Amino acid sequence: MAEATQTTKLTHWPRTAKGSGKKACTVEGCKRPYRAKSYCFFHFKKWRQGELPHSRYRVCSKPECRIKVLKGGLCEKHYAETYKKDAAA
Repeated sequence: MAEATQTTKLTHWPRTAKGSGKKACTVEGCKRPYRAKSYCFFHFKKWRQGELPHSRYRVCSKPECRIKVLKGGLCEKHYAETYKKDAAA
């Protein structure tokens, strides 16, 4: 008689490193193997959330503003401040 084999069902995708774990994350001091965009799973998540200096989207060119660009290298707020004044004058 054949014996019953147990199968395990994955409930989520395993966090596997690319490059056979030989390449490390590009964040200084991190030794985890990279997963995507040369970041480990931890820093990749931070990158997606916009918490790393190299942002996911093009960001506003004004100092200290990290909002997504609308037009002309500026976010909606700074674009309105810059170009709406000129139109009203």
